[in-house]
Formats: sequence, structure tokens, C-alpha cells
Amino acid sequence: MILELDCGNSLIKWRLLSAEGVRAGFAQDQESLLYSLREIRNGHLSVIRLVSVRNESETQALACALQKIFGRACDIAQPAAQLGGVTNGYEDYRSLGMDRWLAVVGAYALTRQACLVLDLGTAITADFVSAAGQHLGGFICPGMPLLRAELRTHTGRIRYGDEAARAALASSEPGRGTAQAVERGCLWMVRGFLREQRELADQLLEPGYAIFLTGGDAELVSDYLPDALLAPDLVFTGLAIACPV
Repeated sequence: MILELDCGNSLIKWRLLSAEGVRAGFAQDQESLLYSLREIRNGHLSVIRLVSVRNESETQALACALQKIFGRACDIAQPAAQLGGVTNGYEDYRSLGMDRWLAVVGAYALTRQACLVLDLGTAITADFVSAAGQHLGGFICPGMPLLRAELRTHTGRIRYGDEAARAALASSEPGRGTAQAVERGCLWMVRGFLREQRELADQLLEPGYAIFLTGGDAELVSDYLPDALLAPDLVFTGLAIACPV
């Protein structure tokens, strides 16, 4: 069995690969993650690999806890100037977020053609990769969680719960209540950003480029980019390349 972990800013996503198939889940923190994995503690893990955007101490604490439980060291993905046919486009390749880097590597591995990678999580990232595998750089902006949090924090009368937020996103028409107005307004901001990224990709990338959508809010905009490939496990695809068996 192979245990894979993606330690993001808000959640720890995990995936267990075995002969029986794939099991997946997520946790808010290390304690709840270890509780979620309790059922496989007696199973034989051949590989534990993880990618993390958290600080070094948090990452190492998790790796040590996993090694103590499963008796196997974690293979932690590291920055690279080149990987899987992709050349890192940052001036300092070590400063590119590992989740972004592995998503780019995973996308290129799946297509071997130019691609635009859009990751919609706590933040939204857009990355451009040429047909030759050159990462051309990208953009970072607030995602839906950060947009709504800023409005709730700095606007005294905006108060509504998660259930109202989910219900509001059933439509993108002008809101007739605060939750609808905020949620749909944020959604239209995200859509505007995606539209601009696509127009930029038309200029930067070779014709026929692929568009990948990944991240927790990818499904919110999948109908807005109907020709995009919905790839929720894109980071894990890159992780397997960075940390091969």
C-alpha cells in the first residue's frame, strides 16, 4: 500500500493506494489525520510520500508521527529546477509553492502539451506551461474562502453561516439577500480572473493547449470552463513523479 498526503494551508488531504483500489479523505489537523488513518495502522505500507506547504517544523512533526506509527520514513517532495520534463520558471525555483509545482508537473505528465493549470483553493493560482515543458510563471490571488472571510471580517453587517453560503451558490443571478450577494459576487470575481487567464493563455501558449481545474472549489467553475479537465488529484499525480516507488 502507498499512503500519499498533501498538506495544504487549510486541509491535509490523503490518499491510500492498494490492490483493492483508492481510499481518500481529508483532515483539519495532524491529530484528526492520525485518527482517520487508525484503521490502516496494522496494514503494510510500502511507501509514505507527502508534499507540504506548511512550515518546516509542522512538516517534520507530521513525518515523525507517521514514521512512529507505521515504522516507515516519509519521502517528502523537495523543490527542483527540473522534474518530469518541466523546467521551473521561477527566478528562485525553491520559492515556488510545492503544491503548485507538483500540479504543474502532474498536468504536463498527463498531456505532454502546453497547459494552463488553475488551482482553486484557499488561494487561486494560475500557471502556464509551454509545449516544451517550460513553466512560464503564474499568478496568485484570493480564492472564495479568503474573499468571503475578508468581507465578513471588515464589514460589520455581513453575517451568515456555511449552509447559507452553499445555498447561495445554487445560482449566479443577482443576489436578493446578503449571503447571495456576497457569495455570487465572489464567484463572479473568480470567474473574471479565470476568463482573463484563458485570454492570456491564448497569447502565451501554443494552440490546442489543455486547461486543468483542480482544488476544492474547482467544481464551482467547471461549467464556466466546459472544455477544462477536472483533475482533483493533480498534486498527487505530481507527487508520484517527485517521489517514485
